Amino acid sequence: MGQSNQLKKCLKPHWVWAIAFGSAIGWGSFVLPADWIATAGPLGAIIGLAIGALLMIVIGVSYGFLIKIFPVTGGGFSYAYLGFGRRHAFFCGWFLTLGYISIVALNASALALLAKFLAPEIATYGEMYTIAGWKVYVGEVAIASLALMLFAWINIRGGSLSGRSQFVFCLLLVIGAMLVVAGMLVSPTTSFDHMEPLFQPEKATLSAIFAIVAIAPWAYVGFDSVPQAAKEFAFSPAKAFMLIVLALLMAALHYSVLIVATAIAMPWTELVAGAPVWGTGEVVQGVLGNLGLAVLALALLMGIATGLNGFYLSTSRLLFAQGRAKFLPEAFARLHPVHNTPSAGILFTCGICLLAPWFGREVLLWIVDMAATGVAIAYFYCCAVAFKCFKWTPDCAGQHYEGCVSPFKKTLSLLGAASSLFFLSLLLIPGSPGALGLPSWIALVAWGGLGGVLYAARRLHIHHMPKHQLDRLILAVGEG
Repeated sequence: MGQSNQLKKCLKPHWVWAIAFGSAIGWGSFVLPADWIATAGPLGAIIGLAIGALLMIVIGVSYGFLIKIFPVTGGGFSYAYLGFGRRHAFFCGWFLTLGYISIVALNASALALLAKFLAPEIATYGEMYTIAGWKVYVGEVAIASLALMLFAWINIRGGSLSGRSQFVFCLLLVIGAMLVVAGMLVSPTTSFDHMEPLFQPEKATLSAIFAIVAIAPWAYVGFDSVPQAAKEFAFSPAKAFMLIVLALLMAALHYSVLIVATAIAMPWTELVAGAPVWGTGEVVQGVLGNLGLAVLALALLMGIATGLNGFYLSTSRLLFAQGRAKFLPEAFARLHPVHNTPSAGILFTCGICLLAPWFGREVLLWIVDMAATGVAIAYFYCCAVAFKCFKWTPDCAGQHYEGCVSPFKKTLSLLGAASSLFFLSLLLIPGSPGALGLPSWIALVAWGGLGGVLYAARRLHIHHMPKHQLDRLILAVGEG
């Protein structure tokens, strides 16, 4: 691959932080607090998300180290190849692609959901049919589709535009959230007494907390956008770990304050008993009026924008890395002739996601439930590879990298791998707090089967390429 097929080094540190933070927050922090409170109670939800953030930081140690020594595109796909070879790289890349694409689609559907709340006459225009109990309207399909096409255009126009836009979106998101939370805290009608009971009284406390911990790979997915963009850093890759930690800590704080703002508005048991469409939106409107709701809606809109923008970037870079290595058709390795962006991956992601609004949100949620599975698989591979790279002592056999001799970091990478397996067990073991439902299992098996067919079709391309050539294409080994 010549220089014409190289991504531009254009991303600044605060842009990369915004990509990680904005992707992790997305729309969920504004839409789901009432659901999390119903699951574990206000304090139970906060504790569960805090535990999840700490586990993500442990996993982030491995990402930070690997980004430093291999600042390449591809993230989990590239690291799985580094540690375990071609088959594992394909497996990891395939399921990580599923996770990223499904989150792009869900963010677009969240925009349609917001429109249903704020402008129902537009979003519910032209009822077409019902799928799995969800009515599909021309209006909501049009809203989601326009958003998908807009952010595809932004990402095709260049990494600089995408990064700069992400930072502006994040600033507006944080300012809007701070104004809403401050308004809720100082309002004479709110009270911390409304947070009682602190835990869900109808469930065992630990079980309820771990049900929240189980969604941590989904709640914080986005910090792993950092390695996807590593080839485009206009700064030292050694800063990556700091950016990851800052993004995760701020994401955990953001989730927590919005849970508190939701729970203090009224007795939370009464709020969740009413099964609100948008619990946080309803209580903010009740306390702060339409002005407060407008500020919250703007912050939510920015959360959707950061999710769409961030995961378009992540998905397209992941597809680009797999296309360069010929694990996927080589069309994915071609860059836009003017903007030098992986436009094929961006357009592919857009095309797949444009199908999603036609199936209704309920069917989409079955697929998105698997997003945490695909992401947790990538987390495991990253931590396992870092464990292999770290050394207990300088005398350990094998290839050494700068800073790799660290018993502490080797231990953390082992804990990160164990945490990833823990997340997977919560999702995949029947009866566990976060276990996938039957529709999600069917979709997961179908995706795996499709991957098997693709692997069989690409097998000659994957296995006949010399290792030194793959090392150059995936890990940039030997590049000047």
